[in-house]
Amino acid sequence: MTSPDSSTNPDPETTTGLEPGTGVAPGDTPPAEASATAGLGEVHQPVPKNSGSTFPILGVVLGVAILVLLVAVVVWAIFFG
Repeated sequence: MTSPDSSTNPDPETTTGLEPGTGVAPGDTPPAEASATAGLGEVHQPVPKNSGSTFPILGVVLGVAILVLLVAVVVWAIFFG
């Protein structure tokens, strides 16, 4: 087993906020866990949907497809009918 790394394991004798032998004082939050609940109280607004914009685009595409099909039928009738 390797020796503990001094950068990730600070000396309890010099670390502020620690009581001798018990660790963190009651009501005190350890620095490593301070951000564990950050942002949980924020209310996120839902992203507004783009309702109504899909139907007109679909209508235009469908209209162009019908128009191309109609022109193809007319051209077929003229040349091969």
